[in-house]
Amino acid sequence: NWSRDNQSDLQYVKDYRPQTDGQLLRILLHGPVGAGKSSFINSVQSVLNGQMYTRAFADSTSHDCFTKKYTTYKIKKGAETFYPFVFNDIMGLGPDVGVQVKDVILAMKGKVKEDYTFNPDSRLSKDNQFYNNNPTNNDKVHVLVCVIDANTVTFKSKKVEEKIREIRKEATYLGIPQVAILTKIDMACPEIKDDLQNVYKITHLKEKMWEFPMNCIFPVKNYHEEIDLNSDVDSLILSALKHIINFGNDGINFNKKDEGSD
Repeated sequence: NWSRDNQSDLQYVKDYRPQTDGQLLRILLHGPVGAGKSSFINSVQSVLNGQMYTRAFADSTSHDCFTKKYTTYKIKKGAETFYPFVFNDIMGLGPDVGVQVKDVILAMKGKVKEDYTFNPDSRLSKDNQFYNNNPTNNDKVHVLVCVIDANTVTFKSKKVEEKIREIRKEATYLGIPQVAILTKIDMACPEIKDDLQNVYKITHLKEKMWEFPMNCIFPVKNYHEEIDLNSDVDSLILSALKHIINFGNDGINFNKKDEGSD
């Protein structure tokens, strides 16, 4: 029941509170260039605000890394408060360009300060003003979300695949839960473009999800060119967000290993 689940998931997100006062649940998005990381952040903000939102600037092509800086996105909840979870966008992964894997790992450990401009040629150094020597639990990432384009789920580049595997391995070592989001599902399957509620019926899409080596994969359609919200689009976004929050909440209190290492 899409309508009922939509309302249930929305209420869950609205009611969510970390156990510790002042604690933020930090969600880090990573993945190949052009997969839809910024668009997913915009889509979440649109659904929770009840209107189209484009704060996280997104590129419509996959030829370049549109996101350059480490940016934290808070989502307003009413006039004066914010939801107790935040998103971090990061430069996309490319075979020869894009964010350094070591910078993604530093971000997971909370060692990258806000507004750091990623350098594809070198990692963030300890003597840089944007290096956080003493990260708090609020600075650290509590759930890692890999964003993948459904049209390119089978990686054309082994280099990108290896980078994602390396990031996942380090996240596992740090005890950070991981999920994947499969974007642009309407472009991958004509049947879904005609009716989004076909998303769980199409064998072709299931096969694409099986190709990606991760257990928890959530198909979504990001808002892109739409001018009005759509309840089916909202449902998939809210379902993914609810599970991301659940996984992240488990990650908040996990005793991360070897926090001081780089």
